[in-house]
Amino acid sequence: MVTRSWLFDAMIYMYALSLLFYFSDFASANRKAKRMGTGLLLFVWGLQTAYLAASLYNHLTEWAFMRSDVLFMFSWVIVTVSLIVNRFFRIELFVFFVNVLGFAILALNIFGNPNVQPINSGWDINDELLFIHISLAIGSYAAFSFAAIFSGMYVFLHKSLKAKKFSQTVMRLPSLEKIESYTYLSVIIGAPLLLLALSLGIVWVLLEGNSDLLYDAKVINSFFVLAAYAFYLFQRVSMRISGNKLAVWNLAAFCIVVLNFVVSNLVSGFHGWIWD
Repeated sequence: MVTRSWLFDAMIYMYALSLLFYFSDFASANRKAKRMGTGLLLFVWGLQTAYLAASLYNHLTEWAFMRSDVLFMFSWVIVTVSLIVNRFFRIELFVFFVNVLGFAILALNIFGNPNVQPINSGWDINDELLFIHISLAIGSYAAFSFAAIFSGMYVFLHKSLKAKKFSQTVMRLPSLEKIESYTYLSVIIGAPLLLLALSLGIVWVLLEGNSDLLYDAKVINSFFVLAAYAFYLFQRVSMRISGNKLAVWNLAAFCIVVLNFVVSNLVSGFHGWIWD
């Protein structure tokens, strides 16, 4: 049964959005974000259940499952278990990371299924996977850019207030507390987006069948970027560090982003198209 990918694309994007809300709840104990994440994940579960039921019905006369059926069932089980855990236990970080695995498995199933055809007839199904990967990566870099701008504002305002320089520019800036909260929100959005983009990138490498691509300069540096922002969040959430020190660290993390975008692309074996 040949299926157009628009349904799966919607499922992937809703899954990614639900994980953003879950991560926001974990990072800032946002109950509203948790409800939004749960609602989106329930919708993803409903779509998965409907498709799985239809697929199983079409295979009633077969004794063996296809690989795509097994992967889809595995992803469905992960989503089901995570919803149960989310309902009865408060371990948001477990729910988030187990669903990152479910997200990657779902993507591997969809884009590795020969019966799924891309929406754009001129594309290969892997081109559609790359489009989603790139859109998530761009979203993460945009969020990190906003975080860096806010951090720069924080450092400037902190230095000006400390020196008691109350210029018109200083007076028009938001408070230090608001700037710090905007920075934190930007990182909360950017970090999980990058993690999901990397998971799709790994899926693409697996489908290409060339594990050497995992050692590409841009891939390795992307993990350094993720680690830098993970440490930012660790300092903010667990160590309770805030203020100018955290803003400076965030600017340092953005330097790794710039390094990743500029230098790594110049030596990357398969990301050089950015400069074409």
